[in-house]
Amino acid sequence: MKTIVITGSTDGIGKLTAIKLANNGHNVYIHGRSPEKLANVILEIKQTSNNPNIEGFAADFSNLEDVKSMADEIKAKLSKIDVLINNAGVFKSSNGHTKYGDIRMVVNYLAPYLLTKSLMPLLELGKESRIINLSSAAQSPVSLEAVGGVQISNVNSAYAQSKLALTMWSFYLANQQNKVALIAVNPGSLLNTRMVAEAYGQHWSPATKGSDILFDLAVSAAYNGITGKYFNNDKGSPKGTFGPAHQDAYDEDKITVLINKTEEIIN
Repeated sequence: MKTIVITGSTDGIGKLTAIKLANNGHNVYIHGRSPEKLANVILEIKQTSNNPNIEGFAADFSNLEDVKSMADEIKAKLSKIDVLINNAGVFKSSNGHTKYGDIRMVVNYLAPYLLTKSLMPLLELGKESRIINLSSAAQSPVSLEAVGGVQISNVNSAYAQSKLALTMWSFYLANQQNKVALIAVNPGSLLNTRMVAEAYGQHWSPATKGSDILFDLAVSAAYNGITGKYFNNDKGSPKGTFGPAHQDAYDEDKITVLINKTEEIIN
């Protein structure tokens, strides 16, 4: 039985993954922006899975102060974490800018970076600990101005930059330590979720395609010891395979510049 934290899990593939992990008997800690919705989803998962070990944390990931507070709450509550799934993400938003910059860059990259850094001591105490970072097939070269807070006018570009930044950081973190395995994953393009419906109005695959691979990457023994890799769930059959991410994810100079800028922002 593992202790698992999943961000962005009151909806979409995060919620489906939480339900699957709860059905499997794990201690699952979900996260959502709305405390009311969070409480309702916790109750729903407890009832559908018959697993009482479901709790949660509320935080708005567009506000890094909220992320810090959530990390402190988790550290006060848990003695270890076996799996952290950084699933929370945003594509379209009625307000695309926050005081930290473009909302996609903040929610999809800076928030998980800050949360993971804060929770590393608990992850290092876990058993065969893993971090699963939700990347995307959409990855495009990262503008440091965008990371630093300049608004990106194109929504698709902002999203793709945030996902490449997350992937670059994933590989960096995997190389920095050897106690926690780290996999970046494209869970599948155009899955049947609310975020995809709002963005594109259509889908290619059921949402379970994404939740099934997140479940496997989180707890399957098949992935023991695999770290610093990119799993592409759009390739392969019946499920995806490890493959190449964007070339910048392997560029040490670009990664160093990105990490230095990120540290400057979160500190």
